[in-house]
Amino acid sequence: MSARRSFSAVTHPLDDPVGTSLTGPHAHFAERRGRILRYPADVTPWAAVPDRPQAADWADAAALAGPGGSVTLTAFREPPPADWEVTFHAEGVQLVDTGVAAAPDPETVRLGPADVPEMLDLVARTRPGPFLPRTVELGTYLGIRREGVLVAMAGERLHPPGWSEISGVCTDESVRGQGLATRLLLAVSHEIRERGETPFLHAAASNVHAVRLYESLGFTLRRRTSFLAALVPGGAPAHPERGEPAGAAARG
Repeated sequence: MSARRSFSAVTHPLDDPVGTSLTGPHAHFAERRGRILRYPADVTPWAAVPDRPQAADWADAAALAGPGGSVTLTAFREPPPADWEVTFHAEGVQLVDTGVAAAPDPETVRLGPADVPEMLDLVARTRPGPFLPRTVELGTYLGIRREGVLVAMAGERLHPPGWSEISGVCTDESVRGQGLATRLLLAVSHEIRERGETPFLHAAASNVHAVRLYESLGFTLRRRTSFLAALVPGGAPAHPERGEPAGAAARG
């Protein structure tokens, strides 16, 4: 069975959002070996494996990541082999837009490659989840500046056909409590809706505050899922991802 067929045969695009992104709108990012697909290591850590991976599949995942490299999964059903070091494992939720009052925001600015140093600095301070030097290439990112300083941002990550994941929602501690995360969520949702697509997002199930915020804005729980990151045996970590893989941990 080909990698494309094994991932496109899922019941719903959001059942395996990494696989359907990498065989759909994000196919130009896909790195492939056998039945394993992943994003480039400087874009985002997510990878996709078949529903029932065999030993050869794990060997292919290890070859793509390299010794000590990290493989990060969601919606997985099988644990990695016993000699892989699990560095992160958490229960999560997937929520979809069923009534978000999406709207543009006049204070937001569009962020691009030139803004990446500032974006990485904001992420380092707020830890919303993995954001890497090329993550900005995955979709639209919007930010809010105060006195020229980037203090809040949100954008898009996974892109299954017809859907787009809101991710990287974060605000600097100095401006929390001002509703900037909500405004950015609504503005990014507007960008997605303008393309005729539907916003969705992931969060850690334990992040009750964020989940309640999303539900109050018109997102509805679609399914529960799990996030896992594990290191390939055989070396020091090449791309460790010990932070929370869920990407929309709204703060502020």
